[in-house]
Amino acid sequence: MGKLALLGLLALTRLPEPVAALWYAGRLRVVDGRRIDPKAQALGTLFNAVRKPGVVPTLAESRASLQMLAQKFDLPCPDTVTRRETVLPGADGDRPARIYDTRPDDADRPCLLFLHGGGWVQGGIDTHDGLCGQIARDAGVRVIALDYRLAPEHRFPAGLEDCEAAYRALRAEPARWGVDAARLAVGGDSAGGNLTAALMHLLAGRDLPRAQVLIYPAVSSTMDTPSMQAMRDAFVLPTDRVAWYLDQYLPAGQDRADPRLAPLNSSHLAGQPPAVIVHAGHDPLWDDGRLYAEALERAGCAVTLLPYPGQIHAFVSTRRAIPQGVDAVRRVSAWLKDRL
Repeated sequence: MGKLALLGLLALTRLPEPVAALWYAGRLRVVDGRRIDPKAQALGTLFNAVRKPGVVPTLAESRASLQMLAQKFDLPCPDTVTRRETVLPGADGDRPARIYDTRPDDADRPCLLFLHGGGWVQGGIDTHDGLCGQIARDAGVRVIALDYRLAPEHRFPAGLEDCEAAYRALRAEPARWGVDAARLAVGGDSAGGNLTAALMHLLAGRDLPRAQVLIYPAVSSTMDTPSMQAMRDAFVLPTDRVAWYLDQYLPAGQDRADPRLAPLNSSHLAGQPPAVIVHAGHDPLWDDGRLYAEALERAGCAVTLLPYPGQIHAFVSTRRAIPQGVDAVRRVSAWLKDRL
Protein backbone atom coordinates (compact mmCIF):
# COMPACT_ATOMS: atom_id res chain seq x y z
CA MET A 1 0.00 0.00 0.00
CA GLY A 2 1.27 3.47 -0.89
CA LYS A 3 2.23 6.18 1.54
CA LEU A 4 -0.78 8.36 0.72
CA ALA A 5 -3.16 5.47 1.33
CA LEU A 6 -1.53 4.77 4.69
CA LEU A 7 -1.80 8.43 5.65
CA GLY A 8 -5.49 8.30 4.74
CA LEU A 9 -6.03 5.30 7.00
CA LEU A 10 -4.15 7.04 9.80
CA ALA A 11 -6.39 10.06 9.37
CA LEU A 12 -9.45 7.81 9.75
CA THR A 13 -8.22 6.69 13.16
CA ARG A 14 -8.14 10.34 14.25
CA LEU A 15 -11.69 11.17 13.12
CA PRO A 16 -14.46 11.71 15.70
CA GLU A 17 -16.68 8.66 16.17
CA PRO A 18 -19.71 10.06 14.30
CA VAL A 19 -17.58 10.92 11.26
CA ALA A 20 -15.97 7.48 11.24
CA ALA A 21 -19.42 5.91 11.47
CA LEU A 22 -20.54 7.86 8.40
CA TRP A 23 -17.41 6.86 6.50
CA TYR A 24 -18.01 3.16 7.18
CA ALA A 25 -21.80 3.28 6.81
CA GLY A 26 -22.92 -0.11 5.52
CA ARG A 27 -19.37 -1.48 5.56
CA LEU A 28 -18.79 -2.38 9.19
CA ARG A 29 -17.78 -5.94 10.02
CA VAL A 30 -20.41 -8.08 11.73
CA VAL A 31 -19.44 -11.36 13.41
CA ASP A 32 -22.01 -13.52 15.20
CA GLY A 33 -24.35 -10.53 15.31
CA ARG A 34 -21.76 -8.18 16.85
CA ARG A 35 -21.15 -5.09 14.73
CA ILE A 36 -17.67 -3.62 15.01
CA ASP A 37 -17.16 -0.10 16.34
CA PRO A 38 -16.22 2.23 13.44
CA LYS A 39 -13.09 3.51 15.21
CA ALA A 40 -12.04 -0.08 15.86
CA GLN A 41 -12.48 -0.91 12.17
CA ALA A 42 -10.46 2.14 11.16
CA LEU A 43 -7.60 1.15 13.43
CA GLY A 44 -7.80 -2.51 12.48
CA THR A 45 -7.71 -1.67 8.78
CA LEU A 46 -4.60 0.40 9.37
CA PHE A 47 -2.96 -2.51 11.22
CA ASN A 48 -3.72 -4.88 8.36
CA ALA A 49 -2.21 -2.43 5.90
CA VAL A 50 0.99 -2.22 7.93
CA ARG A 51 1.38 -5.90 8.82
CA LYS A 52 0.08 -8.35 6.26
CA PRO A 53 -2.62 -10.74 7.53
CA GLY A 54 -1.53 -14.37 7.54
CA VAL A 55 2.14 -13.49 7.92
CA VAL A 56 3.47 -14.21 11.40
CA PRO A 57 6.13 -11.68 12.39
CA THR A 58 9.55 -12.40 13.77
CA LEU A 59 10.05 -12.00 17.50
CA ALA A 60 11.83 -8.68 16.99
CA GLU A 61 9.09 -7.40 14.69
CA SER A 62 6.41 -8.45 17.15
CA ARG A 63 8.05 -6.60 20.02
CA ALA A 64 8.61 -3.49 17.93
CA SER A 65 4.99 -3.57 16.76
CA LEU A 66 3.58 -3.45 20.29
CA GLN A 67 5.93 -0.64 21.23
CA MET A 68 4.78 1.32 18.16
CA LEU A 69 1.13 0.67 19.04
CA ALA A 70 1.60 2.19 22.47
CA GLN A 71 3.58 5.18 21.22
CA LYS A 72 1.21 6.09 18.40
CA PHE A 73 -2.21 5.18 19.70
CA ASP A 74 -2.32 5.16 23.49
CA LEU A 75 -2.69 8.19 25.71
CA PRO A 76 0.35 9.16 27.80
CA CYS A 77 0.60 8.84 31.54
CA PRO A 78 -1.27 11.79 33.12
CA ASP A 79 0.94 14.67 34.28
CA THR A 80 -0.53 14.47 37.77
CA VAL A 81 0.86 10.96 38.27
CA THR A 82 4.36 10.54 39.67
CA ARG A 83 6.42 7.64 38.32
CA ARG A 84 9.30 6.00 40.11
CA GLU A 85 11.49 3.11 39.04
CA THR A 86 11.96 0.27 41.53
CA VAL A 87 12.49 -3.48 41.65
CA LEU A 88 10.37 -6.36 42.89
CA PRO A 89 11.63 -9.81 43.75
CA GLY A 90 11.24 -12.32 40.94
CA ALA A 91 11.66 -16.07 40.99
CA ASP A 92 15.23 -15.77 39.72
CA GLY A 93 16.36 -12.41 41.03
CA ASP A 94 14.96 -8.89 41.16
CA ARG A 95 12.79 -7.66 38.31
CA PRO A 96 12.33 -4.04 37.15
CA ALA A 97 9.09 -2.40 38.19
CA ARG A 98 7.53 1.06 38.07
CA ILE A 99 5.38 2.76 40.69
CA TYR A 100 2.57 5.14 39.68
CA ASP A 101 0.76 7.33 42.21
CA THR A 102 -0.75 10.77 42.69
CA ARG A 103 0.36 10.61 46.35
CA PRO A 104 3.89 9.25 46.04
CA ASP A 105 4.98 10.16 49.58
CA ASP A 106 2.12 8.40 51.34
CA ALA A 107 2.45 5.00 52.97
CA ASP A 108 -0.20 2.32 53.36
CA ARG A 109 -1.63 2.99 49.91
CA PRO A 110 -4.18 0.76 48.19
CA CYS A 111 -2.29 -0.95 45.40
CA LEU A 112 -2.77 -2.69 42.06
CA LEU A 113 0.01 -5.02 40.95
CA PHE A 114 -0.26 -4.74 37.17
CA LEU A 115 0.86 -7.52 34.81
CA HIS A 116 1.17 -6.35 31.22
CA GLY A 117 -0.11 -8.10 28.13
CA GLY A 118 1.76 -9.03 24.98
CA GLY A 119 1.32 -12.76 24.44
CA TRP A 120 3.91 -13.57 27.12
CA VAL A 121 6.62 -12.68 24.59
CA GLN A 122 6.40 -8.91 24.18
CA GLY A 123 5.40 -5.78 26.04
CA GLY A 124 6.75 -4.34 29.24
CA ILE A 125 6.54 -1.39 31.56
CA ASP A 126 6.83 1.18 28.77
CA THR A 127 4.12 -0.30 26.52
CA HIS A 128 1.57 -0.01 29.34
CA ASP A 129 2.83 3.22 30.87
CA GLY A 130 -0.17 5.33 29.90
CA LEU A 131 -2.68 2.70 30.99
CA CYS A 132 -1.07 2.22 34.40
CA GLY A 133 -0.87 5.95 34.96
CA GLN A 134 -4.53 6.40 34.05
CA ILE A 135 -5.65 3.71 36.48
CA ALA A 136 -3.49 5.19 39.24
CA ARG A 137 -5.11 8.60 38.77
CA ASP A 138 -8.71 7.52 38.23
CA ALA A 139 -8.82 4.77 40.86
CA GLY A 140 -6.80 6.75 43.41
CA VAL A 141 -4.45 3.81 44.00
CA ARG A 142 -0.76 3.05 43.75
CA VAL A 143 -0.10 0.97 40.64
CA ILE A 144 3.06 -1.13 40.52
CA ALA A 145 3.82 -2.48 37.05
CA LEU A 146 6.03 -5.58 36.93
CA ASP A 147 8.49 -6.42 34.16
CA TYR A 148 8.29 -10.22 34.37
CA ARG A 149 10.50 -12.47 32.26
CA LEU A 150 9.39 -13.03 28.67
CA ALA A 151 9.37 -16.07 26.41
CA PRO A 152 10.89 -17.61 24.38
CA GLU A 153 14.05 -16.69 26.29
CA HIS A 154 12.24 -17.71 29.48
CA ARG A 155 9.42 -20.11 28.77
CA PHE A 156 6.44 -21.08 30.93
CA PRO A 157 6.23 -20.96 33.90
CA ALA A 158 9.08 -18.46 34.38
CA GLY A 159 6.97 -15.32 33.91
CA LEU A 160 4.21 -16.64 36.16
CA GLU A 161 6.74 -17.52 38.85
CA ASP A 162 8.03 -13.93 38.72
CA CYS A 163 4.48 -12.66 39.22
CA GLU A 164 3.94 -14.94 42.19
CA ALA A 165 7.25 -13.91 43.78
CA ALA A 166 6.46 -10.21 43.32
CA TYR A 167 2.97 -10.58 44.77
CA ARG A 168 4.21 -12.49 47.80
CA ALA A 169 6.87 -9.84 48.40
CA LEU A 170 4.26 -7.09 48.42
CA ARG A 171 2.22 -9.09 50.92
CA ALA A 172 5.23 -9.85 53.13
CA GLU A 173 6.92 -6.42 53.10
CA PRO A 174 4.26 -3.85 52.16
CA ALA A 175 6.06 -0.99 53.93
CA ARG A 176 9.00 -1.35 51.56
CA TRP A 177 6.78 -0.15 48.70
CA GLY A 178 4.41 1.98 50.79
CA VAL A 179 1.34 -0.18 50.24
CA ASP A 180 -1.38 -1.64 52.41
CA ALA A 181 -1.32 -5.44 52.12
CA ALA A 182 -5.01 -5.58 53.07
CA ARG A 183 -5.91 -3.38 50.08
CA LEU A 184 -3.96 -5.15 47.36
CA ALA A 185 -5.34 -6.06 43.93
CA VAL A 186 -3.81 -7.85 40.95
CA GLY A 187 -4.70 -7.28 37.33
CA GLY A 188 -3.57 -7.27 33.75
CA ASP A 189 -4.59 -7.34 30.12
CA SER A 190 -4.53 -10.30 27.72
CA ALA A 191 -1.50 -12.40 28.72
CA GLY A 192 -1.40 -10.30 31.88
CA GLY A 193 -5.00 -11.29 32.52
CA ASN A 194 -3.95 -14.89 32.07
CA LEU A 195 -1.13 -14.44 34.58
CA THR A 196 -3.52 -12.79 37.04
CA ALA A 197 -5.99 -15.68 36.83
CA ALA A 198 -3.16 -18.24 37.01
CA LEU A 199 -1.81 -16.49 40.10
CA MET A 200 -5.22 -16.84 41.78
CA HIS A 201 -4.99 -20.58 41.07
CA LEU A 202 -1.51 -20.79 42.58
CA LEU A 203 -2.60 -18.97 45.73
CA ALA A 204 -5.29 -21.63 46.18
CA GLY A 205 -7.42 -19.58 48.55
CA ARG A 206 -4.53 -18.41 50.77
CA ASP A 207 -3.27 -14.82 51.03
CA LEU A 208 -5.57 -13.73 48.24
CA PRO A 209 -5.76 -10.10 47.10
CA ARG A 210 -8.87 -8.06 47.67
CA ALA A 211 -9.73 -7.81 43.96
CA GLN A 212 -8.67 -8.97 40.50
CA VAL A 213 -8.81 -7.09 37.21
CA LEU A 214 -8.99 -9.17 34.03
CA ILE A 215 -8.90 -7.25 30.74
CA TYR A 216 -9.64 -9.58 27.79
CA PRO A 217 -7.90 -12.43 29.62
CA ALA A 218 -6.71 -15.62 27.93
CA VAL A 219 -7.94 -18.40 30.21
CA SER A 220 -8.19 -21.40 27.86
CA SER A 221 -5.53 -22.90 25.61
CA THR A 222 -7.69 -25.20 23.47
CA MET A 223 -8.43 -22.54 20.82
CA ASP A 224 -11.80 -24.17 20.13
CA THR A 225 -14.27 -21.61 21.49
CA PRO A 226 -16.84 -20.19 19.06
CA SER A 227 -15.18 -16.76 19.10
CA MET A 228 -11.74 -18.27 18.48
CA GLN A 229 -13.14 -19.97 15.39
CA ALA A 230 -15.20 -16.98 14.21
CA MET A 231 -12.31 -14.55 14.67
CA ARG A 232 -9.69 -16.35 12.59
CA ASP A 233 -9.15 -13.12 10.65
CA ALA A 234 -9.68 -10.71 13.54
CA PHE A 235 -7.97 -7.36 13.54
CA VAL A 236 -4.90 -7.12 15.82
CA LEU A 237 -5.09 -10.71 17.14
CA PRO A 238 -6.03 -13.29 14.48
CA THR A 239 -6.01 -16.87 15.69
CA ASP A 240 -2.76 -17.78 13.94
CA ARG A 241 -1.07 -15.18 16.11
CA VAL A 242 -2.59 -16.70 19.24
CA ALA A 243 -1.10 -20.06 18.20
CA TRP A 244 2.28 -18.42 17.59
CA TYR A 245 2.28 -16.83 21.03
CA LEU A 246 1.53 -20.18 22.66
CA ASP A 247 4.31 -21.84 20.67
CA GLN A 248 6.78 -19.22 21.90
CA TYR A 249 5.57 -19.40 25.49
CA LEU A 250 5.36 -23.13 26.08
CA PRO A 251 8.17 -25.65 26.40
CA ALA A 252 8.01 -28.79 24.28
CA GLY A 253 5.57 -31.34 25.64
CA GLN A 254 3.78 -28.92 27.96
CA ASP A 255 0.33 -30.07 29.06
CA ARG A 256 -1.99 -27.39 27.74
CA ALA A 257 -4.70 -28.30 30.23
CA ASP A 258 -2.45 -27.19 33.11
CA PRO A 259 -4.49 -24.63 35.09
CA ARG A 260 -1.37 -22.48 35.48
CA LEU A 261 -1.71 -21.98 31.72
CA ALA A 262 -5.48 -22.43 31.34
CA PRO A 263 -7.04 -21.04 34.56
CA LEU A 264 -10.48 -21.98 33.29
CA ASN A 265 -9.49 -25.51 34.39
CA SER A 266 -8.63 -24.41 37.93
CA SER A 267 -10.05 -26.34 40.87
CA HIS A 268 -9.44 -23.29 43.07
CA LEU A 269 -12.09 -20.87 41.79
CA ALA A 270 -14.19 -20.92 44.95
CA GLY A 271 -13.25 -18.18 47.38
CA GLN A 272 -11.48 -16.04 44.81
CA PRO A 273 -11.73 -12.27 45.23
CA PRO A 274 -14.25 -10.16 43.30
CA ALA A 275 -13.34 -9.84 39.65
CA VAL A 276 -13.99 -7.31 36.93
CA ILE A 277 -13.67 -8.75 33.44
CA VAL A 278 -13.50 -6.68 30.26
CA HIS A 279 -13.97 -8.50 26.96
CA ALA A 280 -14.23 -7.41 23.34
CA GLY A 281 -16.63 -8.80 20.73
CA HIS A 282 -14.19 -8.70 17.81
CA ASP A 283 -11.46 -10.47 19.72
CA PRO A 284 -10.85 -14.24 19.66
CA LEU A 285 -10.76 -14.03 23.47
CA TRP A 286 -14.38 -12.81 23.69
CA ASP A 287 -15.58 -16.23 24.84
CA ASP A 288 -12.65 -16.64 27.25
CA GLY A 289 -13.95 -13.65 29.19
CA ARG A 290 -17.54 -14.90 29.15
CA LEU A 291 -16.67 -18.47 30.10
CA TYR A 292 -14.41 -17.39 32.94
CA ALA A 293 -17.05 -15.06 34.34
CA GLU A 294 -19.55 -17.92 34.29
CA ALA A 295 -17.07 -20.30 35.97
CA LEU A 296 -16.29 -17.82 38.74
CA GLU A 297 -19.98 -17.14 39.33
CA ARG A 298 -20.72 -20.88 39.56
CA ALA A 299 -17.99 -21.06 42.20
CA GLY A 300 -19.73 -18.33 44.20
CA CYS A 301 -17.45 -15.42 43.28
CA ALA A 302 -18.64 -11.88 42.61
CA VAL A 303 -18.05 -10.93 38.98
CA THR A 304 -18.62 -7.68 37.10
CA LEU A 305 -18.56 -8.41 33.37
CA LEU A 306 -17.98 -5.40 31.10
CA PRO A 307 -18.70 -6.44 27.51
CA TYR A 308 -17.70 -4.28 24.54
CA PRO A 309 -19.29 -6.15 21.62
CA GLY A 310 -17.88 -3.83 18.95
CA GLN A 311 -14.30 -3.74 20.14
CA ILE A 312 -11.05 -5.34 19.09
CA HIS A 313 -8.24 -6.81 21.13
CA ALA A 314 -5.96 -4.22 22.77
CA PHE A 315 -8.58 -1.47 22.59
CA VAL A 316 -7.79 -0.19 26.10
CA SER A 317 -4.22 0.41 24.88
CA THR A 318 -5.35 2.45 21.86
CA ARG A 319 -7.31 5.13 23.68
CA ARG A 320 -6.03 7.94 21.48
CA ALA A 321 -7.94 6.35 18.59
CA ILE A 322 -10.77 4.45 20.33
CA PRO A 323 -12.96 6.37 22.83
CA GLN A 324 -14.47 3.16 24.17
CA GLY A 325 -11.00 2.32 25.48
CA VAL A 326 -11.17 5.46 27.62
CA ASP A 327 -14.61 4.40 28.84
CA ALA A 328 -13.41 0.90 29.75
CA VAL A 329 -10.46 2.20 31.77
CA ARG A 330 -12.73 4.64 33.62
CA ARG A 331 -15.18 1.87 34.49
CA VAL A 332 -12.43 -0.49 35.65
CA SER A 333 -10.88 2.30 37.72
CA ALA A 334 -14.21 3.15 39.35
CA TRP A 335 -14.77 -0.51 40.17
CA LEU A 336 -11.28 -0.77 41.65
CA LYS A 337 -11.71 2.40 43.69
CA ASP A 338 -14.90 1.03 45.24
CA ARG A 339 -13.14 -2.15 46.36
CA LEU A 340 -9.85 -0.73 47.62
